[in-house]
Amino acid sequence: MNRPIGYWVKRLDAALEAQLDSTLARVHLTRRQWQVLNLLSSAPATPAEIWDFLRPFDTGDGGQERDLAALVRRELVFLLDGRLAHTGAGYALHSEASRLVEATRHELTAGIGADEYAIAVSVLERMTNNADRLAAR
Repeated sequence: MNRPIGYWVKRLDAALEAQLDSTLARVHLTRRQWQVLNLLSSAPATPAEIWDFLRPFDTGDGGQERDLAALVRRELVFLLDGRLAHTGAGYALHSEASRLVEATRHELTAGIGADEYAIAVSVLERMTNNADRLAAR
């Protein structure tokens, strides 16, 4: 049976979420904690910059605050001159998690060529932009 794109997008989103959660659980991280460590891997950031980065993922349940506090409590990040940065342990955990996430991404894209992947992302991006444009009318 042919299914519409929305069906496959929802199925893929759910599968990706579950797989990433499972992968990150192996190193005792939540998705938001991973996102913060990943953001900080490029440069230290202010708490405001982190909130802005996480805003699209905010569920309104206070999870962002809890996850950030957990990173501080676990001594994975620290505040220096008003900016959060990795500790040595945070850097090591980010590196380990990055390897696991990359291995999972490799498995998830098995049998999909780089060109196919780029086309799929491009099509989804354009469809999203079209939907956003239509919703703004």
